[in-house]
Amino acid sequence: MKLIVISGLSGAGKSIALNVLEDLGYYCVDNLPLGLLQAFAAELAATQPAPERVAAVIDARNLSVAFDRFPDIKAAIRAQGVDCEVVFLEADDNVITKRFSETRRKHPLTASNVALLEAIQRERTVLEPVRDLADSCIDTSHTQYHELRELIRQRVDRRPLDTMSLQFLSFGYKHGIPLDADFVFDVRSIPNPYWEVGLRELNGRDEKVVAFLDSQPTVTEMLESLTEFLEQWFPAFEDDNRAYLTVAIGCTGGNHRSVYVVERLAARFREGKSDVLVRHRDMS
Repeated sequence: MKLIVISGLSGAGKSIALNVLEDLGYYCVDNLPLGLLQAFAAELAATQPAPERVAAVIDARNLSVAFDRFPDIKAAIRAQGVDCEVVFLEADDNVITKRFSETRRKHPLTASNVALLEAIQRERTVLEPVRDLADSCIDTSHTQYHELRELIRQRVDRRPLDTMSLQFLSFGYKHGIPLDADFVFDVRSIPNPYWEVGLRELNGRDEKVVAFLDSQPTVTEMLESLTEFLEQWFPAFEDDNRAYLTVAIGCTGGNHRSVYVVERLAARFREGKSDVLVRHRDMS
């Protein structure tokens, strides 16, 4: 049996993630108390026939059990023979604040003496043990509804068993560093097509931009260095039984250089891996 534990900040998209998995045929439970998670997994695993795919949301709405017990609970579930993965959704404080303001919903940790921003920060602290053990962290700060649905499909449902899903993510520093990146590389030192006549309105996947960057020796050197580093260290993460790894590549706006480098790296690593994903967060 495969159990997906969905957790994360209120307003980060947990309900959307659960709905996606339910549409994909998962048996889903929302707001399951953490203290019941192990018993819930054991009960379903003992059912005949046991459901093949299960998803449950645990979050700060239920504080009956301290979340610092989560590592022991997760280990106990896996000891029962259940394939347990944790997906943690988060977003920038300002984004979460805006979402609650727009929907006019109450944050579960707000009170008469606890403002919204303080509640968000408290929730981060409470859920830290869960985030630390998450197999996949997804930053939804710049993610639209349909994009998050596709991310859940790709990173959770479609990941081949016993493989590490590798995601290359391009972004622009002026829009903020992604919270869910395992590696962040800055490529702002290579020539910028933005300043070249006829290239400003294009992006890093357009042929003219690709040709321009292909012709730059420093770009070739950067790609070779990144490839060598990643090839050296990816096996260590796979040996550590990591299910997901995100490599973020950043330039100023996230439209030219980072997009180009991500496409080049993804093409290189697809030669030896079947589960390589590409996402361009800020590409126009």
